Amino acid sequence: MFLLPKKAFVTKGVGVSEDRLMSFELALRDASIEKYNLVSVSSIIPANCKIISKEDGIKLLKDGQIVFCVMSRNDSNKPNKSISASIGIAIPRDKKLHGYIAEFHCCDLNEKECGNYVENLAISMLKTKIGNKPISKTFHVVKTAYTSKNLWTTVIAAVVFIL
Repeated sequence: MFLLPKKAFVTKGVGVSEDRLMSFELALRDASIEKYNLVSVSSIIPANCKIISKEDGIKLLKDGQIVFCVMSRNDSNKPNKSISASIGIAIPRDKKLHGYIAEFHCCDLNEKECGNYVENLAISMLKTKIGNKPISKTFHVVKTAYTSKNLWTTVIAAVVFIL
């Protein structure tokens, strides 16, 4: 039996609470993935894995289901900080080859810098595998938030796989 994802979607969220775990739960809710048992996996997007919308992906999942994902997570309770979580994806043109997902979290970078960095990281990972072969698609998602005094803030960005 192969656990090979056929589809994937990207999502992001932010949560704020007095409690660190609750801020993470709220970030999962904001990303619409709190209902699943999430299992973190590494950074490969399988060949022929179709990227679909979050709304279409959620329809294919059941509450309580074990779901594989690549997640970037960042949190802080230090006031007046900018925190970000980001995912970058690079997919080769050759449909027989797998692509790469990079995850990156940072503090005090603007959203554009964080997104460009993680997308370039995914491209670099793919290029070391395929050389000068053409790349079909690259993109990134970033969630940035500013922290408040005495509250935990959590940001997440994720690629969720559907088997």
